[in-house]
Amino acid sequence: MTAQAPLPAREQRVLPGREKTNHEPGEAATEAEAAADGAGSPAEAANSPAAEGRPAGPVAGPAAGSDSPAPTAGSAARRRTAPLLAAGMAGALLLLCLLSAGLGAYDIPLGDVLGSLLHRAGLGGAALDRVGESVLWNVRLPRVVLALLVGASLGCAGALMQGVFGNPLAEPGVIGISSGAAVGAVASIALGASFLGNWTVTACAFAGGLLTVLLVYVLARSGGRTEVVTLILTGIAVNAFGGALIGLCVFFADNAQITQITFWQLGSLAQATWPKVLAVAPCALAGLAVAPLYARRLDLLALGERPARHLGVDVERLRLVLVLVVALLTAAAVAVAGIITFVGLLVPHLLRMAAGPGHRFLVPGSALGGALVLVAGDLAARTVAQPAELPLGVLTALFGSPFFFWLLRRTRRKQGGWA
Repeated sequence: MTAQAPLPAREQRVLPGREKTNHEPGEAATEAEAAADGAGSPAEAANSPAAEGRPAGPVAGPAAGSDSPAPTAGSAARRRTAPLLAAGMAGALLLLCLLSAGLGAYDIPLGDVLGSLLHRAGLGGAALDRVGESVLWNVRLPRVVLALLVGASLGCAGALMQGVFGNPLAEPGVIGISSGAAVGAVASIALGASFLGNWTVTACAFAGGLLTVLLVYVLARSGGRTEVVTLILTGIAVNAFGGALIGLCVFFADNAQITQITFWQLGSLAQATWPKVLAVAPCALAGLAVAPLYARRLDLLALGERPARHLGVDVERLRLVLVLVVALLTAAAVAVAGIITFVGLLVPHLLRMAAGPGHRFLVPGSALGGALVLVAGDLAARTVAQPAELPLGVLTALFGSPFFFWLLRRTRRKQGGWA
C-alpha cells in the first residue's frame, strides 16, 4: 500500500472526524475563523457550508487564495441596520423615560420634568413644588430606573441563554432561575420570615434563584461535562418541583399571605424605591458589563460545539460562566419585580430578525431593547386602567404570547424554521 504524503499545514486543521474535501478555500476551520473575524455577523457562519459539514461551492466559498468569505448584500445591510436600530432604540428609550416620569395619577408636564432634572444636576432649570418634587424623585424616577435595570437584565439574560443553548426558544426560566426565585420569595412570605425586615422577600428570592441554578448545573453535570439536553431536562424537573413547593406554601398560607404571594407572582414595579434600585444595581450592572465580553465566543459556539472547540473555545467553561451571569441577572430582576415573562424571549428574537444573529450587537442590543419594552410596559400598566394598576407580568404575557405565536408562524412560513 502506497504511503500518503503528509498533509499541508492548512489541511491539517480539518475538524476531527470530518472528511477533507478537495476544495481548499472551503476548508472548515479557515472559513469558520474568517466568519468570526471578517465582514458580516460572525454567527452567520452557523449557516455556512463549513458549519454544516459540506464542501463550499464556487458561489458559497471565498475566492481562491482568499482567507475571508466574500461579503454579501445581506451581511452589508445588516451591518448598516445594527447602528441605526441601536440609535433608534436609545432615542425611544430616552423619550419613554421622560414620559414615564411625568405621566400618572399626578401629571407632571414634560418641561417641568426636564427642568427638575437640570436643577438637580446644577445645569439650570427650576425645582417643582413640594408635592411635584416628592412624586417625581421619590415615586416616579425610582420606578423608571428600576424598570431600566430589570428590563436590561431580562433582555440580556435571554440573549445569553439563546446563545448558550443554540435555540431561540430558550429563556432564563428554562433552567429554573425564575422558579427558584419564586420558591424563595413565596416561602419567606408563607413562613412570615422577617429577619431582614423589608428586604427579607427580596433576599430570599435572590438566594433561591442562585441556589436553584447551582443545583441544576450540579445535577446535570456528568463526567466533567454538561450536555445542553441534560441541562434543559434537569431544569424542567426542577421547575416542576418548584411549582409543587409553591403550591404547598400557598396551601398553608393565610388569606393575607395568599394575596401577597399572588401579587408578587404577577410581577410589578409598584414597590420601587431608591434602596431597591441600589440593591439590584450592582448585580445587574456587573452582569451587563461581563456579558458582551463573551459575544465573539458565542458566535463561534453557533458553529457547533466541535468547531468551537477546534477554534480554541473552552465550551464547558464558557457555558458555566454564562449560566452564572444569566443567574445573576435574572435572580436580581425577579427578586425586586416578581415574575415577568416574555421579555427575555421576544426581544432577542426580534433583534435577530432585524439585524442578524451576531452576538456583538445582539447581547447589548437585547439589554437596550429589554429596557425599552419594560419601561413602556410599566407606563401602560400604570395608565391604562387608572386609578388601578395592572400587574406588569400579566401585561407582558398578555401581549407577548400572541405576538410570539405570530412570530413563530411567520418564521416557519417564510424560512421553514427558526432563523
